[in-house]
Amino acid sequence: MDTTTLNIKNMVCNRCIWAVERELKKLGVKPLKVVLGEAVIEGTIDEDTLRQADVNLQRIGFELIDDRKSKLIESIRTEVINYIHYDPELVGNINFSDHLSQKLGYDYSYLSSLFSSVEGITIEKYIILQRIEKVKELLIYDELTLSEIAYRTGYSSVQHLSNQFRKIIGMSPTYFKKLQKKRRKPLDKV
Repeated sequence: MDTTTLNIKNMVCNRCIWAVERELKKLGVKPLKVVLGEAVIEGTIDEDTLRQADVNLQRIGFELIDDRKSKLIESIRTEVINYIHYDPELVGNINFSDHLSQKLGYDYSYLSSLFSSVEGITIEKYIILQRIEKVKELLIYDELTLSEIAYRTGYSSVQHLSNQFRKIIGMSPTYFKKLQKKRRKPLDKV
């Protein structure tokens, strides 16, 4: 059986997977597997359907990716999001640069250089921004202590978390927690 893989930008959560799957089915395309960043569909897809899929996906905040470098950038973003938000056992327990190189099959220095040149920030800075978003999420839920949040997000100490949070957000985690209006960003806007 022939399959076609569509690479899709801005997928960051399970609702994104559901939305992409729904849009593909509306076009009569049979998705076999949809995960963050890609959809594997049964058979081939004609140009008109592909264009319509791109239009429909853009309408809901996604975009088909067709060049190799853009696919690689989106794969890096997806791996970082998975690492920080969806695989807490990995955070702080692996060397992320080794993990990324192994997962994507490229030398980390190449991935880092490519990401920096296209995104305007380093992979390390992007990881920090994602970690801070995860910290904000956990602070808003108000179920864990700051020590537990630091551990869960891979910080070596509460002090390290607090310093980085203050540097990025401009206030302490404790002050952020007290705010009535919590300010979080969608993961694809970080």
